[in-house]
Amino acid sequence: MDPSIQRALNDKLYDRRKVGALDLERVIRDLAAAKEFERIKKIIQQLCNDFAYAVHQPHARNGGLIGLAAAAIALGGELARYLDEIVPPVLACFTDQDARVRYYACESMYNIAKVAKGEVLPFFNDIFDALCKLGADSELSVKNGAELLDRLIKDIVSESAATYVSVLHTNEDSITETDKESHDGSVDLPTAFSLAAFIPLLKERIYVINPSTRTFLVGWITLLDSIPDLELVSYLPGFLGGLFKFLSDPNRDVHVATQGALERFLSEIKRISRIKRGIAESRKSKSEGKRKRSGSMDSETSIVPDAGADDDSIPAADEKDFSSDDDWVPGQDVAVNHKDILEILTANLDAPLEEDSLQESLRWIVEFLDIAPEEVLPFAPKILAQLLPAMASGVEPIRQAAARVNTSLMDYVVSLSDEGGVSEPNSAGPSRIPTSILKESNQEKRDSSINARASISTVRDSDRRESEVQSPPPPYNKASTPTPTPPPTRPQVDLDYAAAVNSLTLLFLNDHEATRVAALTWLLMLHKKAPRKVLAINDGTFPALLKTLSDPAEAVVTRDLQLLSQISRNSGDDYFTSFMENLLQLFSTDRKLLETRGNLIIRQLCVSLSPERIYRTLADCIEKEEDVEFASIMVQNLNNNLITAPQLADLRKRLRNLETKDGQTFFVTLFRSWCYNAVATFSLCLLAQAYEQAYNLLQIFAELDMTVNMLIQIDKLVQLLESPVFTYLRLQLLEPEKYPHLYKCLYGLLMLLPQSAAFAALKNRLNSVSAIGYLHIAPRAAPANAGPSNFDRSSRLKGRDEGGIRWNELLEKFKIVQERARRAQRPGGELDDGLGMLDARSGEGIDGRAFKELSRLQGPPLPAKDAPPAAAPQGGKTKSGVGKFGRLGGVVGGGRPKR
Repeated sequence: MDPSIQRALNDKLYDRRKVGALDLERVIRDLAAAKEFERIKKIIQQLCNDFAYAVHQPHARNGGLIGLAAAAIALGGELARYLDEIVPPVLACFTDQDARVRYYACESMYNIAKVAKGEVLPFFNDIFDALCKLGADSELSVKNGAELLDRLIKDIVSESAATYVSVLHTNEDSITETDKESHDGSVDLPTAFSLAAFIPLLKERIYVINPSTRTFLVGWITLLDSIPDLELVSYLPGFLGGLFKFLSDPNRDVHVATQGALERFLSEIKRISRIKRGIAESRKSKSEGKRKRSGSMDSETSIVPDAGADDDSIPAADEKDFSSDDDWVPGQDVAVNHKDILEILTANLDAPLEEDSLQESLRWIVEFLDIAPEEVLPFAPKILAQLLPAMASGVEPIRQAAARVNTSLMDYVVSLSDEGGVSEPNSAGPSRIPTSILKESNQEKRDSSINARASISTVRDSDRRESEVQSPPPPYNKASTPTPTPPPTRPQVDLDYAAAVNSLTLLFLNDHEATRVAALTWLLMLHKKAPRKVLAINDGTFPALLKTLSDPAEAVVTRDLQLLSQISRNSGDDYFTSFMENLLQLFSTDRKLLETRGNLIIRQLCVSLSPERIYRTLADCIEKEEDVEFASIMVQNLNNNLITAPQLADLRKRLRNLETKDGQTFFVTLFRSWCYNAVATFSLCLLAQAYEQAYNLLQIFAELDMTVNMLIQIDKLVQLLESPVFTYLRLQLLEPEKYPHLYKCLYGLLMLLPQSAAFAALKNRLNSVSAIGYLHIAPRAAPANAGPSNFDRSSRLKGRDEGGIRWNELLEKFKIVQERARRAQRPGGELDDGLGMLDARSGEGIDGRAFKELSRLQGPPLPAKDAPPAAAPQGGKTKSGVGKFGRLGGVVGGGRPKR
């Protein structure tokens, strides 16, 4: 350069530097016209080395920057060949300590880019990186200069990024691409802007915190996404995670801009998915149509074999039609990496503190379940682990979004069950199951479902047949109808059941009831879908399910019982027995659970499973129980449910029918375990109408220690006798010749009770029918009446004995068990020996106080007309007229017997 220009560029005054730059521009324009490119190159090198890179001379750097901009303006169209030398020193000045140098660098780059246009795109990454930093600059003038430069670069990128090929690349590659052109018929030169090269830089910058830089990044992402041919959505996984974090930025502008960018990306993914699905369906329909035409042509050629010459031309014509119809649709070739996007979304669910990010992630997952559900399925265990806690979130929008995801995911998994049900038996079944046996087992299962009152022996037989045949469980039977054609060749996706069950089991420890209920609902659905894949007795889930029975929420316990019942229903006898043993063990260790939830658990299980099977299995387990006290409490609980539960009405009907073999075996099974509780055994005999056996038990009661607990149980039994369950028993009091031992049983109860409300209620009931009873019993000498009655009763008992109930053995069993219970209680030292009855009225002894409490128990309300007369005990006269039937009548009536 001329020495005068050099001095002007090095001056500290801006105006003089500007004059020097104008002189330099004129000189370079003349040299370019004269094509003296070498001298131009030397001038540019001098500007770079002596001015722009003069680190400790700020005026020289400023002069170098304005000189390079002037050179670029002067070169015009010839600028491209010198950009590699002009741009780097300008970029270096962006990081200068002096704010004026940074500002002049922005100004210089603006002028260079304005001339170079598309040729500046190869330097895009460096310019973008510099602008990213300058956007957060502390100096306002620098920020304004950077903003102007940013707008210009955005304009250039939006116009040229997708298609512009650098002049330098065209000149260099024109020779090497000639061969390729001759083979392919077209040349694909690399564009000046490379999105693949830009994405790593964006990944690096996406995790910034500064709001200005975040706004800058979102603006560029939005711009690049709006350019049709760039397809930024293909690179979305690279920066999506950082973009979601922008949603939690306190700056409202950042949040709004990010929300809009994410919305556009999601809409684009949905659009691409629709296009691809539509193209696949159209191709499938065309291929089917082509197959039909070829089939019809084959039939024609078989009829007319001479038309072979035309056959070659027809398929060619079809192919031509097929290819010409396949027009290119924008978006059909765009590859969206659903898997990587879902990984990011799943990771976002694990950040509950970032509410906006969590809510948006849930919205994306819902859309992906519509776009590509098979891609979501492998992530289901991870999603569930975070989704179900979100359903109990304190933020309403998050709770609603989580509920939508939960519903959509469950619907999709349920829809897979039919395919799984078809594919699994087809793949694994035929090698082991003959179709005839499978049909028989299916028919048996249908019959057993119709006959709800089938005996336990038939249940066990069918279970044994199922285990021998290895037929699929009930959820598969519906889907496993014989199908000669295989399922469509769509790739079968399957859920990782082990991981899903593990995730759901861990959620049992969650603090929120809604989450625990949702986890059990999922396990119910998964077990119904694939029982063999989900739960086994030896894995860690079964103890967790048992422990969940202690949950404070009743809804959780109910779902838990449904799941346990469902598992037991689809399993063999060993599993069911193990379940009942574990349940008893749980009740034994957690007595509070037995008190608060025992009835709910037993009744819920009886709704879902066979009540007879439950009671048989529990009875067998209780009979082997070592803890006598627990066995007595458990029997009392089971007996109360047997008498009162509406779910056990059919079981009570079966017990009343001891004429059948099934009824007899069921009664004997219950009796042997009921022996642990004397009052429960007595009430069982009343329920089964075995009144003679009940009377024999009452005689044994005299030898037992009559404790307060036992008297309270008798009190409750008397109240139950007034309930609708024992209506048949009260009516049988009207037939004393047919049921003579029933009277003895009830009078025996009366003798056991202290003077309490229950005593008054039972006495009142017996008073209302005693006249009928004694009128029938009094004339014993008459052979005409006594004969048939004795014959009927003896034949009835004889029939029972022949049927298989050995009453004496049952009584011996009762005595042995009660003796064992007495010995077990003796070391405790707090036995009630019945002597307290002497002090019942004075209330001085321990048992006397207990009897006082017992007498306060409210019995059933007595009708006014049946209330015992108040004056009867004092006056010795009764209004009922029972006194004429002798000493016993007087006692029952409440007066003293007359001698």
